[in-house]
Amino acid sequence: MIADLRSDTFTKPTPAMLDAMCKAPVGDDVFGEDPTVNRLEAMAADMFGMEAAVFCPSGTMTNQIAIKCHTQPGDEVICEKMSHVYIYEGGGIAFNSGCQVRPIEGDRGRITAQQVEDSINPDDVHRTRTRLVSLENTANRGGGSCYDFSEIQRIKAVCLKNNLGFHLDGARLWNAMVAQNETARQYGELFDSISVCLSKGMGAPVGSLLLGKSDFIKQARRVRKVFGGGMRQAGYIAAAGIYALENNIGRLAEDHDHAWQIAETLAKKEFIGHIMPVETNIVIFEVKGNFDSARGFCDKLKQENILCLPISQTQVRMVTHLDFTKEMLNRLQSVIEAM
Repeated sequence: MIADLRSDTFTKPTPAMLDAMCKAPVGDDVFGEDPTVNRLEAMAADMFGMEAAVFCPSGTMTNQIAIKCHTQPGDEVICEKMSHVYIYEGGGIAFNSGCQVRPIEGDRGRITAQQVEDSINPDDVHRTRTRLVSLENTANRGGGSCYDFSEIQRIKAVCLKNNLGFHLDGARLWNAMVAQNETARQYGELFDSISVCLSKGMGAPVGSLLLGKSDFIKQARRVRKVFGGGMRQAGYIAAAGIYALENNIGRLAEDHDHAWQIAETLAKKEFIGHIMPVETNIVIFEVKGNFDSARGFCDKLKQENILCLPISQTQVRMVTHLDFTKEMLNRLQSVIEAM
């Protein structure tokens, strides 16, 4: 059996999730008549203590819709320089919203309130208008790093002081909440909009949610339609999201434990260099010595039916998830130990 650690997006629905999907009552979601989509949106909004939610095909779409709703063409968005919204969404901020980005050099994908304050443009016709701050929690390229909640509170204060929108790319927010013992409502109290994915560690095959105030989500539905994201009998996939929210949040701790064990095994090998601190389900590490490239290391593991992802010439990423079992972990550890 192949152990796929390239991403937590490779998960497949469990039999119980598939059963829930097959039994879902459906309607036309663009008409607002899919009862399962409506239930998922209401359920998520209640979890975060926010007024409304809209179901979309992907986290890229929910992020891009949010940015479009928060900004006008010519505005500027502040984010960390390795943020998903900036480097992994196809230039969407420029293409969809006509905005430019102020990328900040952060600490493993995380920025501070002082950095945000220092990056806000003055009220000057020569300068673009700073309009939105976007955070990513957990930070993918930061090795699944989590924000300190008190720092998010300080950034929120800066946003309020300067009349800036505050968006959260929470693709793996569930992992952060489990790792930090936080609640969805804590986040709902701070952010103007939140994007959360159901198709990563949560195990659903597709789908993300955008949350915010009712008028914001009303506007978001219009933008979703313009972006081609209106879906019809989407209740079949929304049912997977409901199942995930009801059953798969707490189990994320198991993925975190597996990631820790992988890092501990890697740390014993001379051909492994720097390993980013492991906080959740992502392990990013440097290879050296016996391997002239990250790809060479990944190719070696592929011969053992273990897949991982080279993310630079020398760095490899492994992401644990619900389809990566204890047996697969043991096999991975044995293979690494024998290298």
